[in-house]
Amino acid sequence: QVQLVESGGGLVQAGGSLRLSCAASESIFDFNYMGWYRQAPGQRDLVARISVGGSTNYADSAKGRFTISRDNAANTVYLQMNGLKSEDTAVYYCKANRLDRNYWGQGAQVAVST
Repeated sequence: QVQLVESGGGLVQAGGSLRLSCAASESIFDFNYMGWYRQAPGQRDLVARISVGGSTNYADSAKGRFTISRDNAANTVYLQMNGLKSEDTAVYYCKANRLDRNYWGQGAQVAVST
């Protein structure tokens, strides 16, 4: 069973930075892609994702402020978030996709105060 463990959430002032980590229980190259999604009250939306080949894509709200990266040896994907805004407040989830299956982490709360 694939396990994804997120860390790095917390409370930060507007304009500040946080880095989220997602550690996978197996090689990240086993997945088509890994990504970060967030959920405020409502639906869960894509923030950023990185493919097995290394290509990335971002939600419009994340472009220019957030960066997704990975450490292959550590089986870990990161989300560096800079210039945080109150509207970034949400629970952030790590997702890994393999063929027709998706795996999710438990979520990391990010709260941005003004």
